[in-house]
Amino acid sequence: MFDRVSDGFNSVFRKLSGNAEISESNVREAMDEVREALLEADVHYEVAEAFCAKVLEDAKGKQVTKAVKPGQEMIAIVHRRLVELFGGDPDAEEQPTPPGIMKLSPGPTIIMMCGLQGSGKTTTCGKLAGMLKKQGRSVMLCAADLQRPAAVEQLETVANQANDELSGGSQVHFYGEHGQSAEYGKAVGVAVKVCQRALKEAKSKGVDVLILDTAGRLHVNDELMSELKGVRSMLNPHHIFLVVDAMTGQDAVNSAKAFHAQLEVDGVILTKFDSDTRGGATLSVKEVTGAPIRYIGVGEHLDAIEVFHPERMAGRILGMGDVVSLVEKAQQEVSEDEAAALEAKMAKGELDMDDFLKQMKMMRRMGSMKSLLGMLPGVGSALKDIDVDERQFDRTEAMIESMTTEEKKRPEIIKHSRKQRIAKGSGTDQNEVGKLTKQFGMLSKMMKQMGAMGPGGKMAAAKAMAGGGMGARGGMPGIGSMGMPGFSMKKSTKSKSGGKKRKPKKKKRR
Repeated sequence: MFDRVSDGFNSVFRKLSGNAEISESNVREAMDEVREALLEADVHYEVAEAFCAKVLEDAKGKQVTKAVKPGQEMIAIVHRRLVELFGGDPDAEEQPTPPGIMKLSPGPTIIMMCGLQGSGKTTTCGKLAGMLKKQGRSVMLCAADLQRPAAVEQLETVANQANDELSGGSQVHFYGEHGQSAEYGKAVGVAVKVCQRALKEAKSKGVDVLILDTAGRLHVNDELMSELKGVRSMLNPHHIFLVVDAMTGQDAVNSAKAFHAQLEVDGVILTKFDSDTRGGATLSVKEVTGAPIRYIGVGEHLDAIEVFHPERMAGRILGMGDVVSLVEKAQQEVSEDEAAALEAKMAKGELDMDDFLKQMKMMRRMGSMKSLLGMLPGVGSALKDIDVDERQFDRTEAMIESMTTEEKKRPEIIKHSRKQRIAKGSGTDQNEVGKLTKQFGMLSKMMKQMGAMGPGGKMAAAKAMAGGGMGARGGMPGIGSMGMPGFSMKKSTKSKSGGKKRKPKKKKRR
C-alpha cells in the first residue's frame, strides 16, 4: 500500500547517506522530496506540510556520531514522527499494546459499527466477531441496517461463515428481523427498536459482545446521522467504530471527519488495506479526525483482520520490516509442540510431503505470501515489482493430494509413470510434478544441512533463504531463484501507471 511513500523516503535516505553530516540545507532539500512523495500518495496537504516541518525541526543541528551515518539517523527521526502521525507515543521506551475492545461486566460490551455504503462494514462485523471468537468471547451480530436490500440476510450469512470457518469454543450469534423492506426501515426509530431487542436477546444468552451493523449511505446526510444518533443515545455503546475503505483516498478522510464530528467515534477500521493503493488515507486519518486507527482489513477471508500497531506500520513503510507481527501470526497458527516436532524431523532429513502440505496450509492462513515476505526487513521494497502466483498453492496442494502415501514419504520414487498419474489426477502436467519433486528434494537437503549446523548455522541459512535480497532472476534466494515448492514469483508486467509495459521496438538495420 505504501510503495510511493516508501520509495520517496528511501530515495532521501540514500542521498543523505552520502553526506558527512546532517545540515539544515540538505535536510530541507530532502524534505521537499518527501513532501512531494506524500502528496503523490494522496496524503492530506496540511498533514504533509506539518509532518515535514516536524522532521526538519528534529533534524536541525542533529549531531551524528561516527558510528551512525546521516541516512540512518534520518530513518530514526522519520520513524519517530511516523509513529506519532499514526497515533502512537514516539517517546515511549516500549510501545503500549493498542487499545482493543474493553471487557465490561455485567452485560455485553456494545460495539456500534458505522460507515458509508460499500465500505465493507458488514464483512468487517464478521471479521471482528471472528477475532473475538478466537479469543474465546461469545458474540452476537445485530442486523440494524434496514435500508439496504438483503442486508439482514447478508449479515446472517457472515455469522454462519464465522462459525463454520473459524476455530474457537465460543459462538457467533445472530439477531435480525427478516421480512422488513427498505420502506419499513425508513420508519422513525425502527432501527433503534431492533437494536434494543437485540440487546435484550444478548443479555438473555449471556453474550460477551454485541456488534450493531448499522445502515450506511452513499454519502453523509442528515437522515443517516439522525438514525445513528438515535442508536447511540438509546443503547449508549461502549465503542463506536467507523469503517473506512482505504481505496477511496482523501474521500475516506473527509467522510471520517464528518462521522467523527457527529458521533465522536473512538476508532477507525480501514478495509482493503492490502490493496494496491497510495496509502494517503492511512497517513492522514488520525491527524485529520483525531480518531485512532484500531484495526486494518488485510484480505477477503473472515480472519483477515489485524490490530493496528503504529510503530510496526512505521517500520514497514521505512523498509525495517515487521518481524514481531510475523511471529505473532505464526504463533496463532502453530503450537510450540508442533513447531518442535517439525524442527526435529527437519534436522533428521525426514520432512515428507504431508509435513510440507501442513506448513503450506498454515502459511496460507497467515496471509498472502507477498504480505508475509514483506514483513521481513529489507524485503518489502524488493518485492514491489514482483508478482507472487498464489494460485500455485492450489496446484501444489492438488499434486500432493494426488500422491500415494508411499510417494509422499519418498518423493524420489516418482518417475515417469507416477508423474503421469499424479499430473492427470491434479489437473497439471508432468513438468510441474517433476519440478515440485526436484525442488522438494533440494529443500529437504538444505533442511538437513541446517540441522547439522547448530543454532548459528540455522540462523545464517534462514537469512539466506528469506532475507538475502533479490536474486539475479528476480526471485528471492532460496525461494524464487532456487525454487521453493508451492509458489513462484516473477517480475510484474504492469507499469507504475497501472498499464502493461510495452515491449521495446526492435531497431531496423540499415
